[in-house]
Amino acid sequence: MNNLQTQETKAREWQHKLLYFVSGFLLFETLTGLSIYLLPFNVSNQITVLLHTVVGLIFIIPYVWYQIRHWLIYRAATMNHIKLTGYLAMAITIVASVSGLLLTYQSFFQTRINYTWDLIHILSTFALIAFLVPHLAVIVIRNIKAGKLETLAPVTSAQRRFGFNSLLIVVFLFVAVGLLAYAYEPVQLVNELPQDYSYLYGPERPFAPSLANTSTNGAFDSRSLSGSESCGTSGCHQQIYQEWQVSAHRYSAMDPAFQAVQKVMAEQNGPESTRYCGGCHDPISLFSGTKNIFTEDLTNLAGYQEGISCIACHAIKETDIKGNANYVMTQPKRYMFELNKSKPARLISDFLIRAYPRYHVESLQHRMFKSPEFCAACHKQFIDQEVNKVGWVQLQNQYDNWRKSQWNHPGDPTKTIQCRECHMPLSESSDPASGDDLDYNRTTGDKKHRSHRFLGANQFVPKFLNLPGADEHTALTEKWLRGEFELPEIADKWRSGPAVPLDLVVPEKIVPGEEVKIQAFMSNSKVGHDFPTGPLDIIQAWVELNVTDQNGNQVYSSGTRDDRHFIEEGSFIFKAEAVDQYGNLIDRHNLWEMVGVRFKRAMFPGFSDKAEFTFPCPTSMTVNKSKRREKEEFQFKLPNKPITELRIEAKLMYRKVDQFLLNFLFGEEAGVTAPITVISEDRETIKVETMGTW
Repeated sequence: MNNLQTQETKAREWQHKLLYFVSGFLLFETLTGLSIYLLPFNVSNQITVLLHTVVGLIFIIPYVWYQIRHWLIYRAATMNHIKLTGYLAMAITIVASVSGLLLTYQSFFQTRINYTWDLIHILSTFALIAFLVPHLAVIVIRNIKAGKLETLAPVTSAQRRFGFNSLLIVVFLFVAVGLLAYAYEPVQLVNELPQDYSYLYGPERPFAPSLANTSTNGAFDSRSLSGSESCGTSGCHQQIYQEWQVSAHRYSAMDPAFQAVQKVMAEQNGPESTRYCGGCHDPISLFSGTKNIFTEDLTNLAGYQEGISCIACHAIKETDIKGNANYVMTQPKRYMFELNKSKPARLISDFLIRAYPRYHVESLQHRMFKSPEFCAACHKQFIDQEVNKVGWVQLQNQYDNWRKSQWNHPGDPTKTIQCRECHMPLSESSDPASGDDLDYNRTTGDKKHRSHRFLGANQFVPKFLNLPGADEHTALTEKWLRGEFELPEIADKWRSGPAVPLDLVVPEKIVPGEEVKIQAFMSNSKVGHDFPTGPLDIIQAWVELNVTDQNGNQVYSSGTRDDRHFIEEGSFIFKAEAVDQYGNLIDRHNLWEMVGVRFKRAMFPGFSDKAEFTFPCPTSMTVNKSKRREKEEFQFKLPNKPITELRIEAKLMYRKVDQFLLNFLFGEEAGVTAPITVISEDRETIKVETMGTW
C-alpha cells in the first residue's frame, strides 16, 4: 500500500460516523463529569447529572462497537507510545463505564452509592484526559511531520471534520442542558411573613421572645422545613424515619398538653408570646409566621404533623448554650422535584440525591450534632421579663446539670458520657447514614446508626395520640426509665441495674406499740441530669409505700392514689412548686406568670435523697370475714390475731403529667390520666416480737 492509499485509509477512519458519536459522547461525559465534581450545587448541575447518566448509558453500545472495530484494525501495528496510550485510554474508558454503570444501578435501586466506586469514577475521568489527549495529539502531530501538505490534505480535512462534528454533538447536548434548566419550574417558596404579622418585640426580632432565628432573619416557607416522610419513603432512611415517627421530637407540636397550654397562653398573654414555645416545640410554624395574632390554632399543618422535622433539626448551623432555642437555622436548597409529591418526580429526586449526594451530605450532616452544646439550645430554659413581666428565672436545665456532673470529663471521651450516647444509642443499621469515624470508638463500616427515637421519659403522649409504633415505643421508654435498656457502647462507664435505685432501710425487729421508722434511699446513679428533669410543675415522681402484716392486711401506706388518680397529701414527691408574683401556685403550666419557686425537690447526678416514714407498730389485727348461708350473707369478726411480722414494699413511681393539669386541660369527664411507671422498688420484712421475747 503506497503512502497515498495509507492517507486515504486514515481519512476514511477519521470520517467514520460511529467515531463522531463515540468521541462526542465521550467528550460530553468527560466535561460533565468535571462539571459535576467541580461546580457548585444548582439546577443546571443536577440536569447535567441526569444527562450525564442518560448519555453514559447510550454511549456504552456505540463505544463497544467502535472499540472492537478500532482494535481489529490496529492490533497488528507495532507497539509504540501511540498504541500504548490508546490501550491505556481504552482501559480507563472501560473502568469509567463499568463504575458509571454500577453507580447508576446503585442510585436507582439501592439506598446509597458506593463512595469507593464514586472515587474510581472521578479518577478515571482525569486519567482518561491524561491518556486520550496525548494519544490524539501525537497522531495529529506525527501526521503533520510525516509528509507533504498536499499528501496530508485528506487526513487533515478529515480530522477537522471529526473535530467539528464531535464538538457539534457536545454543543447540542449542552444546549439541551441549558434548555432543560430554563424550562424547569421549581416550587416557588414564599419566604415572607404574613402582612398582618405582629412585630411586638420589634422588626429586628420577628420571632421573639424565642431566641430562635433564621439565617436571613426572615420567614421560611413551611414546605422548606417539612417533608420528613420523603426521607423514609425514598427507601434511604427508612429505619431512622420509623424511629423518629413516634419520638418526642416528632410529636413536640402535636403534644395535646402543649397545644392546650399554648391556647391558654395565647388567650392570657397574647398570641405573640407563644413564639417563646415555638422555637423548640414548633419551629416550622414559628418560622413560617403562623404564631401570629390573627392565626387560628397558632400551628400550621406541617408543624403539627412533624414538630421537630428532619430538616428543622439538621438545618441548624449555629447554637448557643444560653437556651430558649438559641440557634440559627438555614434553609437548605432542595433537589429538583424534591417538593413535588408525584411519583415520577419523587423517583427523579431520589435518584439525584443518591447519585449526586455531596450537597445533601454537606448541608444536612454536621459534627456539631455530636456535641451536648447542640442539645443545650433547647434543653435549657429560662423565663425573663419579656415573658413574665418581672424578671429572669431559671427553668429546666439538663445541659448544665450534665456539664457539672460526674459524666463530663472534658477532653477524655473514654470517661465522658454525652447526650447522644444515652438518648441516641447505637442501633444495628442498613441505613446509608450508618457508620461514623468521627467518634473515638466507631468506624465508617460499623453498620450502626444513632437511634432517632430520642428515648426519654414520656410514656404518655405516643399512646394518647395512637402514633404508629406507640406500643413498642412506650415499652422501650418504660425499660429506659427502669434502667433495663441495654447500652453496650457505655456499659463499662456505669453500674448495672436501675437508673434510680431505691433501697429500704428498716429495723430488723420491733415490738408492738413501738414506733416503726422506715427509710427509702434513692440514688441518681445513672441519669445524666437531675432526676426527675423537665417541667417539674407537671412531672411527678414519688414513693409509694405499703406495709402489711403476715396475712396481707394493710398496716400503713403512703403515696397511694385515690379513685380520681390523685396522689394522697403528705406523700414524698419530687417536684417543683412554682409561684407567680403574688405567691399563687403555678399549677396549669402557666409558666408565663412564673417568677420563682417556693419548693423544689430533685436529685443532681450522683446525689441521693431519702424518704422517711414513721408509724406505731400495732399489737394485733381484727379481721372482718363474711359467710354465706342459704341466700343470706352474714358479717362477723374473728378474734384479734397477733402480728408477727411487717412486710414493707416501696416503689419509686413516675408519671409525665399530673392529674390536676390533665383535668384542667381536657376536663375531668374526659377520663384522661397519664400512665405510671415503677422505676425501682425494694422489699423488706421486720420481725414483730412480744415484750416477753424481746
